Amino acid sequence: MDVTFQRTGERRYAVIAEPPGRPAQRMDPAPGYDEHIPHDAVHYLVEAELGLTWDLYGRIARGGGELPTAVSDGQDHRAHRRAVRRQKRKQASLRTLDHTGRDEMGVSEELATAVDLAWRRTRGAHRPDWAPPRPPDPEIEAAVRRVLPALEAFAGRWHDLPVGGSITFAWPSSTPKD
Repeated sequence: MDVTFQRTGERRYAVIAEPPGRPAQRMDPAPGYDEHIPHDAVHYLVEAELGLTWDLYGRIARGGGELPTAVSDGQDHRAHRRAVRRQKRKQASLRTLDHTGRDEMGVSEELATAVDLAWRRTRGAHRPDWAPPRPPDPEIEAAVRRVLPALEAFAGRWHDLPVGGSITFAWPSSTPKD
């Protein structure tokens, strides 16, 4: 499965997943734009680098998950809310089927936050007010050290992309295809 992060505007990006044998999925606009590391790219790299195959991208590759949908221009908000509820129910049922016996979605969210904050610290940023201070967890710190090189490589390429440019990965690789 190819996963593409495309810069669609000055402060916008899209995520396109192309699962085998299924139509491409597109989330546009995707949440959490950043000129260096968009939110969903952090998640992708955490999942790929750490082998979290029962999380969002792994589920999409297996045919079970879907990218979250955004309200598009002219779309009925009620229909969108129904679609989001269906999507949440589907994700919850997939979570119960998770062979690992743990909530990889929650693990991924925690690790993505830790990796994002660690990367920003390497750039001299201070901990944001929304991020509670916590003592270092050796397991999380090891995961962060493992993902940071891939995030660093992505950040450099993403920052230099023009509007319309993109970076594509072949799941579950953390190395871009091009």
